[in-house]
Amino acid sequence: MTGMVLKPIFGWLSDRWGRRFWLLLGLTFFSGMPFLYQFIDTSEQLFVLRLFHGLATAIFGPVTLALVAEMAVSGRAERLGWFGAARSGAYLLAPLLGGWLLTRLEPSVVFTIIGFASCLAFLPVCMMDWSAETSYKRDNYQKKMLGDGSRAFTTVISNFGFWFAGGFETLVYLFTYSIKAFLPLYALYVADFSLLAVGGFFTVQELAHLITRPVGGKLGDRIGYLKAINLGYLILGVGLILFPHVSDESGLLVIAVVVGVGQGCIFPSTVALVSGHLQDNYLGAGMGFLGAFRNLGKVAGPLITGALLIPLSDNQVFYAGGAAALFVMAFFFGVAEELFKSYFRPHETYETI
Repeated sequence: MTGMVLKPIFGWLSDRWGRRFWLLLGLTFFSGMPFLYQFIDTSEQLFVLRLFHGLATAIFGPVTLALVAEMAVSGRAERLGWFGAARSGAYLLAPLLGGWLLTRLEPSVVFTIIGFASCLAFLPVCMMDWSAETSYKRDNYQKKMLGDGSRAFTTVISNFGFWFAGGFETLVYLFTYSIKAFLPLYALYVADFSLLAVGGFFTVQELAHLITRPVGGKLGDRIGYLKAINLGYLILGVGLILFPHVSDESGLLVIAVVVGVGQGCIFPSTVALVSGHLQDNYLGAGMGFLGAFRNLGKVAGPLITGALLIPLSDNQVFYAGGAAALFVMAFFFGVAEELFKSYFRPHETYETI
C-alpha cells in the first residue's frame, strides 16, 4: 500500500533531481535499516521500522527501472529482462540463505549481516559514469516544482500505453499473488500436498521466471511487445486452468514452470512498452506509476480471491482465473494492434507489432 502511493512520487523526483541521488538514498535505507532490528522490543516498533525499511523498495524500484530503460533504445525489453532476472535470482537465493543462517544465528544477528551485505551495493553505483546525468539534473533544476510535477503526472496518466501495460501487470500480479496467498491452504485442505511441495512450487516458479525473462524480452523486441504479452497470458491461463487437475507433487512443479514462463514473457515487454512511449525526462514517473499498478495487483489479488472463495470452490476459482487470463489474451489479440496504431506513435526500434 505504501508503494502504491510513493513509487510515482519518487520516480518523478528522480526525473527532476537525477537518478544517482535517489539510488544512493534507497541504498542507504536498504543497508542502514537492518542494523536497527537488534533494538526492536515491541510490535509497534517493528511496524514503524518496517514502514521506513519499505521506503527503500518504493525508491529503488522505479528509479532502477528508469535507469535501465534509458541506457539505450535498441534491445530495451531484452535488457529489462536481464535486469528482472537478476532481481529474481535474489528472490531465489535470499530465502534459502536467510533460512540457513537462521538455523545457526539469532534473527537480529542475521539482519546485521544483511546490513553489511547490502553495503556492497554502493560499489557499482559509485563506479558508474554519472557525468551526463549530472548535467541533465542541472538543466531540470530550474523548473518550478509543482508545475513540473503536474506536467510529469499528466503526461504519464494521459498516455494510453501506460494504462495498457499497467493493466496487464496488475492482472498478472493479481493472479500470482492470489496463488501465493491461498496455495498453502489449498495444498493442505484440498489437494493434500505437503508444505515442502508448496515451497518447491514457488522456488520452481521463480526459477522458470528468472530463466525466461531475458528470452521473453528478446522475443518482445523481435515480434513486438503486444504479441509477447499475449503469448504470456495464453501460457498463464492454461496453467491456471490445469491447476485443479494436478494429482501429485511432480505435476504441481510442472504448473509452477508454466506460470513462471508466462510471467517471463509478459513483464519485460510491459515495461518496455511503457518506457518506449514516454519522454526520457518522465521515465522515472512512468516507472513509479507502473510500480503502483503492480502493488495494486498484489493487494487486490488475495482480497478478490478470498471473496470469491465464499460462493465458489477452490477449483472454480482456478478455472475463473484461467478463463480471465485467456479472455484478456483473446480480446487484445483481436484489437490490440489497431488500438496501438491509433494511440501510439510507432517507435523506430519496432520490427513488427
